[in-house]
Amino acid sequence: MIVFRGGSVVTADGIQKRDLYIDGGKIVPPGEAEQVVDVSGCLLFPGFIDSHTHLDMPVSGTVTADSFPSGTAAAVAGGTTVVIDFATQDRGHTLAEALDVWHTRADGRCACDYGFHMAVTDWNERTKKELPRMAEAGITSFKGYMAYDNLRLDDEDIRAFAAAAGEQGAFVGMHCELGGMVNSGVAALLAAGHTAPKYHPLSRPNEVEALAVRRFLELARMARGLPWIVHLSTREGLAEIDAARELGQSVLVETCPQYLTLTDEVYARPDFEGAKFVCSPPIRSAADRDALWQAVEDGRVDILSTDHCSFNFAGQKEIGRGDFSKIPNGLPGLETRPALLWTAGVAAGRITAADMCRLLSAAPAKAMGLWGKKGALEPGFDADIVVWDPAYRGTIRAADQETQCDYSPWEGFTVTGRAREVWLRGVKAAEDGRCLRKGGGQYLYRKPPIIN
Repeated sequence: MIVFRGGSVVTADGIQKRDLYIDGGKIVPPGEAEQVVDVSGCLLFPGFIDSHTHLDMPVSGTVTADSFPSGTAAAVAGGTTVVIDFATQDRGHTLAEALDVWHTRADGRCACDYGFHMAVTDWNERTKKELPRMAEAGITSFKGYMAYDNLRLDDEDIRAFAAAAGEQGAFVGMHCELGGMVNSGVAALLAAGHTAPKYHPLSRPNEVEALAVRRFLELARMARGLPWIVHLSTREGLAEIDAARELGQSVLVETCPQYLTLTDEVYARPDFEGAKFVCSPPIRSAADRDALWQAVEDGRVDILSTDHCSFNFAGQKEIGRGDFSKIPNGLPGLETRPALLWTAGVAAGRITAADMCRLLSAAPAKAMGLWGKKGALEPGFDADIVVWDPAYRGTIRAADQETQCDYSPWEGFTVTGRAREVWLRGVKAAEDGRCLRKGGGQYLYRKPPIIN
């Protein structure tokens, strides 16, 4: 038995000054400990969960910079002990085939525990019949796209998909951008000779997200489904969610650190540097950022994920020189999410440590069917522990990170607080920002979500 002595345990309800005991990879009641870990002055968080990642994924004629080994090493270095990645169906193929591919990419190669959502791109009767089999395989959440010609579903498919998933008690996450409007916007800008990265956000203005959010929520309401809005980026989209909730609709809402800490000024950086920030939905205005922060403070945002989808600037983002639409869309963020939320949220006085626990641990554990195993430091839960040092001061530099991406969107940012140690099921997996072991992660068979 090991005891963590001298620290304070963080829950979604508050902070408790108490020692924490672990044995056999689990949190246990107090007992006779053979090993003492001195955590004086530190906070003990449940391992953080990132429920939106894209690792080892083919995109735009290339493959993400981070594979499962490097991406999960980056995750655990920053305090994230669970990632849930998106296995993605190819059109004309089955969900089972997609799941096999993702298991091949991840199994035996992860530094933290992991699970999969299933992204559906080809809705038909065969796909519908596979949904129960996905539940048996531990897949209890799904995703669809309203953008990207090779991925998007039409309205009736979305309605039927949400209905079928809802019958299983499963969330359907949706990439909410109206694909036709995006295509028209891109074509018009390129025809006018506007090819630089700064035109990327202009090709998908706020209304493109807001109208898609409204449509998806209406379709999900008709279907009696469980909607999950992924990577919310706009105040208009937030207003649509607020209106749906006023009608009594239950909506799971996610945003990401880039929408809380950056503004669209990044796209105007010289020397094509703006390409580093090309993601969809794009980074928005300061007014959008402030509205999202208010929603985080009010508890209207349920979870904070990364949408980690990393591409190197050299050789990958640079593909889009002369045509912004060819820049691979996505940012790295797995490693920096906890420190950014602590710095911009807790240390800035916007939220409490308990709020951070809710956003990064408790709420995603409940929504993603992991509660009882992950998300809290209570007897019977896995001993996934983040020893958080609030006194740490440092600077984000890509050269210091585990990610294989050659840049960080937050290069040079000063952060307060970081994970001093990270324990995965009772074994120390990271210390002082370095991953200590490249394997050890287990696949998680998830249960249906707990709906608040």
